[in-house]
Amino acid sequence: MLLCLFILAEVNYPRLAPQSELALFAMLGLIVVFLKYPIHSRFADNRFFQGLDFALIGSVILCFGYVLSQTEPIFQAFWLDGQSLGDRAGAEALQDYIVGVIGLILILEATRRSIGMTLPLLALAFLLYASFGQFMPDWLFPHRGYSVQRIVSQTFLHSQGAFGIALRVMFTYVFLFVLFGTLLERTGATDYVLNLARRVFGASAGAPAKVAVLGSGMMGSLSGSAVANTATTGTFTIPLMRRSGFQPEVAGGIEAAASSGGALMPPIMGAAAYMMLEIVEPAVTYLEIIRAALLPAVLYYTGMLCMVHFLAKNSRRVHNSGEASDAQTEKRGKLLTVQGGIFLAAFIALIGFLLMGATAFRAVSWSLLVVGAISLLDFLVRKIRKQHAPTESRFGVSDLRKGLDFIVSPCERAAQSGVSLIAAAACVGIILGVVTLTGIGTKLPSAILPLASTNLMLALFFLMISTIILGMGLPSSVCYLLMAILVGPVLLDLGVVPLAAHFFIFYFGMMSMVTPPVALAAYAAAAIAGSGIMATAFAAFRFALVGFALPYAFVLRPALLWLNSDGGTPALWAVFGNFSLTLVGTVVLAAAIAGYVFNRLSLSTRGILFAAAFVLFFIPTRIQFVWIHGIVMGASIAIFYYNWRKKEAPHAPLTGGV
Repeated sequence: MLLCLFILAEVNYPRLAPQSELALFAMLGLIVVFLKYPIHSRFADNRFFQGLDFALIGSVILCFGYVLSQTEPIFQAFWLDGQSLGDRAGAEALQDYIVGVIGLILILEATRRSIGMTLPLLALAFLLYASFGQFMPDWLFPHRGYSVQRIVSQTFLHSQGAFGIALRVMFTYVFLFVLFGTLLERTGATDYVLNLARRVFGASAGAPAKVAVLGSGMMGSLSGSAVANTATTGTFTIPLMRRSGFQPEVAGGIEAAASSGGALMPPIMGAAAYMMLEIVEPAVTYLEIIRAALLPAVLYYTGMLCMVHFLAKNSRRVHNSGEASDAQTEKRGKLLTVQGGIFLAAFIALIGFLLMGATAFRAVSWSLLVVGAISLLDFLVRKIRKQHAPTESRFGVSDLRKGLDFIVSPCERAAQSGVSLIAAAACVGIILGVVTLTGIGTKLPSAILPLASTNLMLALFFLMISTIILGMGLPSSVCYLLMAILVGPVLLDLGVVPLAAHFFIFYFGMMSMVTPPVALAAYAAAAIAGSGIMATAFAAFRFALVGFALPYAFVLRPALLWLNSDGGTPALWAVFGNFSLTLVGTVVLAAAIAGYVFNRLSLSTRGILFAAAFVLFFIPTRIQFVWIHGIVMGASIAIFYYNWRKKEAPHAPLTGGV
């Protein structure tokens, strides 16, 4: 609760110096990490290790409090030699370095506890690289090496390391949107979204899976986390799909793929979207990011819906039991009217404030007030109505407790889900501090660029592989930040529109959540579905294949992001034309993967459709290629028409394969 109140107050009405507020932000976040995550699950109830946790919390308060006191002017009486920490850069005292070393250790340990070993080990490797760079071979970008004092100063004591851009983005944008999402969930948004999806699809083929796709997409936009979204909506949608005849690994794969795309869905999106506000040059607004994300998100979920539909039509085992037609769901739907109004009001308020020119953090802060006010009004109205019933008591202490719980509960959930990102952001700051210190941020792109030469597709492929590999062990937002700074300049040198280059990295950071062998969203889905981990991971990968093609499409056709080749606003006909071509390619690719349109497709027909999808996705829409797209679209339509004319009853069971 204290963490949320501090962020809301300081972001909107700053009173502290920039490094001071980040030091306090990190301190509160790391305290929660050491309270929430034990050193190891087997030692959770061990009193010795519990005492060690409190010792670490005391160290966090001392180290980060030291940075706060040596930076904030109100504590000027305690400054060493009468100078702030920033003014002592290059001439720090011994106690500065001691605090810095302990602070780095605390950040690494907090990150290990909250998200695992991968990121701390990567940060440790960068620290060793900074210290022993003079001994590195030529292929590892050697440098002159730096002293421990210089490394500590760069990575902890000043604003280019742990208290740098990564933590700044978490503080200014991400945490407020996490709070916004948890508050909407507290108002019943999850039930409303799923109920709405069930009403939309009714008794159509594969309706439970379509509910999972649409519901997970909408809920994923609230949470911004593929794994968290899978764990929440999946507990409802996966059993529903299984009861309807879907195999466990298929049900888990659909949910994981749909949840992974949720962070790509505007208007809230994932944490990486807010990082773009600080990284992309020339600078973009949050509204521009939302606009750019809209059409690719529509294409991604259109592809998933088509694939689910084709697979369901190809199976006799799939039916629509458990759909929204039963009396219980109808009654439940009537109770969700108010929650739906709150849900829609929240999104309208958020977009409205952005359109009025408010900054992203100010818009979400005001939207929080709107949601809180409407929810409070609904609570009071319902209480007044109940007072007319003879068995109901008047407003009392229990009602006050419910009202306080409505405020406190989302804050607690936001803090618990957001503190791991705070630790990760501080750890990423260590890496970025080393990157700035050693200059590897310019050396790495200069080495990769000759490999790709002037071949844009080869450069995109290298970047895709790098992002997916890194994303297997890191949160997608952390993966995006590292790749955008380390390798992103390669794409800019090859003439890619800056925002398109960043969206390319953003997409593959999310797709790493469903890329075997390390597919974290699929792992969560497999646990719920009771299916094999690898079978579920490969099923999720298959359902998300459209998401692997789309980034290439909008790099080659920036009109899909509402951009022209110069980064400006394109003509409306260009947006419509490129979107239409890619939409047809999306449907064709879904049919080729599913192996069914109006009846089962032969291998040769599927091969033709794969080739057609390749052309519609990857061939630029310049004038000289327009006739190629026309022929391909005509051939695809002819294949669909031919299969419609000879359609037959479905007969293939829906299994893990296609």
